[in-house]
Amino acid sequence: MILGAALLSLNDAVSKFLTESYPIGQVIGLRQAASLLVILPYAYYTTGWGGLRVVNWGGQGFRGAVFVATAILMVLGLSLLPIATVTAIAFASPVFVAALSVALLGERVGWHRWAAIVVGFVGVLIIVRPAGASFEWALMIPVCAALANALRDIATRKLSRTETSISILFWSTIIVVVASLASIPFGWKPITGAAALWFLLNGLLAAGAHFLMIEALRLGEAALIAPFRYTALLWAILTGVLVWNTVPDAFVLIGALLVAASGIYILQREARAK
Repeated sequence: MILGAALLSLNDAVSKFLTESYPIGQVIGLRQAASLLVILPYAYYTTGWGGLRVVNWGGQGFRGAVFVATAILMVLGLSLLPIATVTAIAFASPVFVAALSVALLGERVGWHRWAAIVVGFVGVLIIVRPAGASFEWALMIPVCAALANALRDIATRKLSRTETSISILFWSTIIVVVASLASIPFGWKPITGAAALWFLLNGLLAAGAHFLMIEALRLGEAALIAPFRYTALLWAILTGVLVWNTVPDAFVLIGALLVAASGIYILQREARAK
């Protein structure tokens, strides 16, 4: 899980680097296309092509659409903001999941989890500081990304009743690639040899991160393993300092700690309840 979190952070860093030279739609589309180079062989040698079978086309389509929104918002946020800030806010996704699960999944949320939800939202407010002089509207982009990611996770929970994990990942990736083609008229640029390697690396990092996280949750207890995904915050801070020389301020660090603490608590409560 720690290695998966590291690859996920590096994937974000490469995406941020590529947006400095290429449009967001091109970055997203080619990144996801490159990840298919890992997804397809994995599917063939583990489940066979039958593992890609779809039972719920409507659910797959909805998750893919939300995945498109999540990818656009995350890459857009990375292009405008420090990577540590985007990562910290995006990790509020479990808080949104817990808050939305009552209405969308019919789950019962006790006062312990509601308290954690409040703490998580306070952490987001500390980072965003909507009433502060330093407030930027761009900070709302990763907030929306966290909400979209929560909807994607809720859709994944429902889909997992009928679809395999590799099927969900494959078809969502295909939907993102197809959707990205609509942005070609808006300025896709020729790719240099060096850039092609960066796009390939970006896709491999994305696929590798997801597979490592899935494997970690398969092998270990979720209550113990899942919280280690928050080590991505440390990797994001380190990457931001080394590559872009950006050091997060005290508000981002305090908010990130509250978001991570609430997310970890919610994940553990859910795992114990199951």
